Parts: sequence; C-alpha cells; structure tokens
Amino acid sequence: MMQNRTHTCNELRLEHVGQKVKIVGWMENVREVGSNFAFVVVRDFYGTTQVVVETEEMMTVVKAINKESTISVEGLVRERASKNPRQATGDVEIVPEKIEVLGRCRYNELPFEINRSRDADESQRLKYRYLDLRNPAVKQNIILRCKVIAALRKAMLDHDFLEITTPILTASSPEGARDYLVPSRKHPGKFYALPQAPQQFKQLLMASGFDRYFQIAPCFRDEDARGDRSPGEFYQLDMEMAFASQEDVFAILEDVLPPIFAQYGKYNVASAAPFRRIPFLQAMETYGTDKPDLRIDLHLEDVTALVQGTEFGPFAEGNTVKAMVVSNCALTRKQIDKIVTDVEVQSGAKFFWMKTENGSFTGGVAKFLNDRHDALREALGFEDGALIAIAAGKHDQALKTAGVMLKMLGAAVPGHMDRERYEFCWIVDFPMYEIGEESGELEFCHNPFSMPAGGLEVLLKAERGEIDPLTITADQYDLVCNGVELSSGAVRNHDPEIMIKAFEMVRLGEEDVKKKFPAMYNAFCYGAPPHAGIAPGVDRMVMLLAGEDSIREIIPFPMNKNAQDVMMGAPSEVTQKQLDELNIAVTAKEKE
Repeated sequence: MMQNRTHTCNELRLEHVGQKVKIVGWMENVREVGSNFAFVVVRDFYGTTQVVVETEEMMTVVKAINKESTISVEGLVRERASKNPRQATGDVEIVPEKIEVLGRCRYNELPFEINRSRDADESQRLKYRYLDLRNPAVKQNIILRCKVIAALRKAMLDHDFLEITTPILTASSPEGARDYLVPSRKHPGKFYALPQAPQQFKQLLMASGFDRYFQIAPCFRDEDARGDRSPGEFYQLDMEMAFASQEDVFAILEDVLPPIFAQYGKYNVASAAPFRRIPFLQAMETYGTDKPDLRIDLHLEDVTALVQGTEFGPFAEGNTVKAMVVSNCALTRKQIDKIVTDVEVQSGAKFFWMKTENGSFTGGVAKFLNDRHDALREALGFEDGALIAIAAGKHDQALKTAGVMLKMLGAAVPGHMDRERYEFCWIVDFPMYEIGEESGELEFCHNPFSMPAGGLEVLLKAERGEIDPLTITADQYDLVCNGVELSSGAVRNHDPEIMIKAFEMVRLGEEDVKKKFPAMYNAFCYGAPPHAGIAPGVDRMVMLLAGEDSIREIIPFPMNKNAQDVMMGAPSEVTQKQLDELNIAVTAKEKE
C-alpha cells in the first residue's frame, strides 16, 4: 500500500470491483447531470479514474471544489455501465463515500485548459509551467527525457566509462560563446565563470590517467535561442577516451545511440553502424549545409559553367550557381512562390526555378535557359515533370540559399522525404581555420583544442607560406541526425608544441596560451596521452526522439527566447547590500 492511497489513478480494473479503495490526485473535470448526479475525473501522475457522484451530500462537497484542486476519494469500485475503451481505467468507476480536499485551487478560472495547454500562448505556458506540466502530453516528454538519460548512462557504464562530475564554478575561457560570470565575494574584482562545456576538465582527466570518462554535463552559454537551442543552460552526454582515435569515438556512439533511438524514438528505424561519413566541403557543395537531413533524397549540382553568358544577372561571372532536380513536382506557381519567400526569409536570398515540360523549360527563369536545355539535362539527368530549383550568388550565399531550398522543397514535395526514421551521419574533415566575419583575420573555425590533420608539420608549412592555412583540416567531427547537429567532437591537441603553433596562427603566442589555459598547458607538459571525445546534446536528442520542433518542449523549466525565466522572475534585480558585498556597481539598467 502506498502512503495516502491504495491505488493510483491508472491501476483500477474489473478485478477490483467491489473493493473499497482510496485514490488521490487533481480534480480534472466535473460533468453535472441533474441536481444530484455528476461524473468527476481525478488525475494523478499515472492516469485518470472516473468518480460517480450520486448523493446530495457528495454533490454539495464536489460543487464547493474548484477544478485542479488536489483531493482524496474513498469509495467502492464498480463496473461502468458505459465503458470508455480510450481510458486505461475505463471499465470501472468509483462510487465515493468520502471526498476530502488536500490542496485547494483558489482560482475559479485557470490560465489555460490543462489538457489543451499546448494550444496556449507560450508565454502563458512558461509563466505557469507547473500547470502546463500537469498536461499528460507535456509530462510524457519529461518522462521520456528521464528514460533516455538513464539509458545513456547505462550504455556508457556498460562500455567501461566512469561517470565523473566536473566543477561548475571555474575560470572564464574563450570557447566561442559568451560566459555567464559569477562575481567572487572573497576576491574583489575577480569572477568565476559557469562552464560552457567541461572541455578542459575532461582533457585534464585524460592527462591524469583516467581512461574513459563521461557525465551528463550541464553547460552554460549566454547565447540567443532558436528552435533547437535553449538559451542559458543545456545538457550534453560529455565523453572522452584516452589513447583513442576518431574511429574509436565513432564506434562507441554508433553502438550506444541506434538502440536508444529505436527504442524511445517516435520512429522505430535508426541508422545502423557504421554511419555515413561526409567530408565538410563535400556536405556543403552537395547539400548546402554541414547539417544535412539524409531522409531527403535531393542533392545539389554545380552548373556555374553551364549558365554563364546568359542575360540573367544572378548567373553572371563570379557567382556560384547550384541547381537541384525535384522530380514529379506537382506544386502550383502559388505554392512555389510561397517557398521562395520562405527561403529568402531564412537564407537572405531568393532561389530561382523552372519546370521541365515536353523537352523544354517553362515558368520562372526558363526564358534565360531554354537554349541550354540539352546541356543541363545531360548534367542533371532530369525528366519531364521535374522542378529545377536554382540558387545563385557569391559562393557562401549561394550555398546557404541552396541548403534552405533543398530542405524546404524536400519536405514540401511528396516522395522526396522519408520522415519516419532517424538518419545519422558524421561530418568530418572540418577546416582548422577560417576568416572571421567581424575581424577579417584568421580564426579557429571549430574547436581550438583540436589536432590539425598533419600535426606540427602542416602548421610549419603554413607558417612558411608553402600552403594556405585555410586548407588545413582538423581531426574534428560533427554528429548529425535528421538535419540537426547533435554533437561536435575532435581528436585533441595533446602536444604543447603543436598547441602553441596552432594558436600562433591566430596571433596568440606561447604566453597567451599559458595564461588562458594554464592547467591544461602545464598538464600536457608532464606527458599526456593522445585522446579524443565528443558531447552529444541531450536536449536535442530528446527533442528528436519526441518528434518536437522546439527544444523547450522537452525541458522541465525552460527559459523563453529572451533568456528569461518568467515563472521565477529571472534575471532579477538584487539588493544594494548584495551588490556591495560583491563590490559591484550597476552602471545601466534594463529599460522598462
């Protein structure tokens, strides 16, 4: 027997008929039928049970209780005359002898109907998240999250990884996003930082002689929200392996993830090992993105040379032109124009199009390319009834437009996307360096702690001007599933000499490295093993498994898009006494 109840609201069945029971939960609904007759639905964590009120005394009690109050009901179980096959307890009901209020809801009106909370405004849902979570459909995502984390933990332990927690209060480190800073009371003018990731600590564990490490790690980044990224706090399956290569890391995740996705996912088909490996540059040229959705069967072809010399400005010399064949496309002109607009909103540029019909092009930009029909057909292999979608512009913009175009048309045209499966791939051979958009100078492209492919020798060649540093690749890799980046990882740079040379390429010398990463640099000077790791995002993983479009649907208490916790009122002002203790002066306040 459980405390305060004999059964949950999902337990009672026909075999319990005639038994005296006690259930507890929230009064979800009351449906009155006449003056002394009502059906009451009681809901707890496990399910719902119907209670039938048949006396004036019990009716008086029920009428005095607002919906969503917590109550206890004691009574006899009987078989229902009108059964509900959609309800687990739909064969029985309780005739109450006693109804007691355990926690009264003091409001006659709720912010939203509990069972339809997902239809409510998101700001209301987040403000009253404790009510939103009463919705069984919302609660299921949190239960799923719990099961997935437990399965991940078991799988990692089964692979001989040790779960080790790393510090939350640490030093600020330049890792690509803004830090959340915590002022130190004992050390005026100095700050801790919440970790963007346990990157340095897990590498230090490798230098300490631990062979396999993991944790379900909280990470903190002061960045903007989007559909697959929550501002502020997120969690990842952080792991690192000593004396390991890229393939060792791949083998672990290819063994751990498919069974979990197949068991807990909305779809029961997941890629089998080995996952497809796609070099970064190939992914960009073929799919217009380094996060391809391999459920879509479309790909891009470069037709720059074939369309030059036309009178259409976007195809002018100096621009890149990428084309994509969408076979059996029955979209109307209105539907295509809508997708063109949507692509422009997401990518910053329109795409162009034409259809193939009776051996020629029609619609869109057909008049500029009909004289090249045969050459384009030979290059693209299209047949009548196809849509030819074209992205054009400076190289990076053309690829960005093409990537969004491919994704939207793949989803919009029937037959080109197998939605009900999980398709994994590895994106490999990332560039080590790139030209920064703001600085205009050489910067790390992905992860400054990665090993450059070719090691010290390739860095020395770049230093001597024998090769372009932009051609240097790194032993870095991303794990992508259904167009969502689940994780980034790398073979780490464990050699202090190579580390210093890599940072010198971005104008940081040996003293800078020692100052910014003192523990890791010094640890590596005492002999560190080659090591590699990765950190799949738990939130994104559960989002995919639940089939949700927003990551906030699978986080118990998420922030809104502006990094505010509207339920708790965070961030909030603090007292002047608190500021004085921390030696902090507020120089600017948020405008009301």
